[in-house]
Amino acid sequence: MSLTKKILIGMALGLAFGVLFQVTDLVTNAFISSYVINGVIDAGGKIFVTLLKMMVVPLVFVSLVCGARSLGATGSVGRLGGKTIGLYLLTTALAVSFALMLALIVDPGLSASDENQAALSYDAYQAQEAPSVKDTLVNIFPANPIQAMAEGKMLQVIVFALLLGLALSRAGAAGDRIGEFFADLNEVMMKLITMVIQLTPYGVFCLMVKLGASVGWVEIGKVLAYFLTVASALILHGLIVYPTLLKALTGINPLIFLRKMREPMLVAFSTSSSGATLPVTLRTVEHRIGVNNNVAAFAVPLGATINMDGTAIMQGVATVFIAQFFGYQLGVDALLMVVLTATLASIGTAAVPGVGLITLTLVLDQVGLPVEGIGLIIGVDRLLDMLRTVVNVTGDGTVATIVAKSEDQLDMETLQNPTAGADAENPALAR
Repeated sequence: MSLTKKILIGMALGLAFGVLFQVTDLVTNAFISSYVINGVIDAGGKIFVTLLKMMVVPLVFVSLVCGARSLGATGSVGRLGGKTIGLYLLTTALAVSFALMLALIVDPGLSASDENQAALSYDAYQAQEAPSVKDTLVNIFPANPIQAMAEGKMLQVIVFALLLGLALSRAGAAGDRIGEFFADLNEVMMKLITMVIQLTPYGVFCLMVKLGASVGWVEIGKVLAYFLTVASALILHGLIVYPTLLKALTGINPLIFLRKMREPMLVAFSTSSSGATLPVTLRTVEHRIGVNNNVAAFAVPLGATINMDGTAIMQGVATVFIAQFFGYQLGVDALLMVVLTATLASIGTAAVPGVGLITLTLVLDQVGLPVEGIGLIIGVDRLLDMLRTVVNVTGDGTVATIVAKSEDQLDMETLQNPTAGADAENPALAR
């Protein structure tokens, strides 16, 4: 059985068990709650996510050093970086613009009944202060690279790895010797990813049980219009915008690409974290789609850090919803400010679950909306976070593929081969 089928089975069974626990009121049973759901099941899910996160920093560092070393020899680092960052910012701006347009058409804040509005409560939130452009630029350079790795500051890790890789490309024989070590270490990291991926169905099962047992169906009903608007925008962006860009800029059949991206998308849906999914995304983009390591090692980690299209979509719809709920009118200037703030807020945002609500405070504060309104949507954010993470990860793969094709760094034979990337010990990974 293929890995994709195993993950889907694990996801379906986990969600079914979780919902069963909730509808039968077993979640209120002390033993079931303490020892099963919040004990064994919760531990299994957390261990799986931790294993994924364990690989992120060393994998990104090693892969990027290898990629930067090769790019440094060709002098194409600047061109590659410009294309990648430009595409990420473009897709994010498109995402939030589309979300605002859809939200203004649907009017989710006006669609809620008076009863639901009366029943909704909100918690107190404090607006986050937006960092200055100067601070943003300064903070991407690590004063202590080891500390940056320990704290998971990915932009700083990326910058250090790029500089080290460029130095290796110019260090002659010494650079060649150390470069070969990193190349071997990169192969070992890929093998480690393969080992962890095999645990995915079981980790996904545990995560889905916990989700099914805790999802608030009543809360969804209260903000159903908002929920459906965000979900629709996310699905349309993932299935229309990305495939259109891919087809227009590369000529690649989007269906082939989407099939190859199944595993990262499923892991993203389960973990709600682009960062945790990064090892799976990088392996897929490089070994399943055929993007050269030089490009994949740069574009994918950078995307996991600055490409937050799904989050931008949520912020666009949420802004309109909260404005309508509290009776505020958003003018053209306010809407443009939402697009700009949501796009810029994505840069440097931590790729962890729930971070979208934090950056949403920046957007709301910029347009003068009460940040307390976040409390209206927090009850359904966990489910939407799963969908927007899928969009984020799909965007990472799309941009990496587009950039690779433009740089003639895409192996078309690998892309067209449905079994490409199969591990010798587990060929089902590729099917």
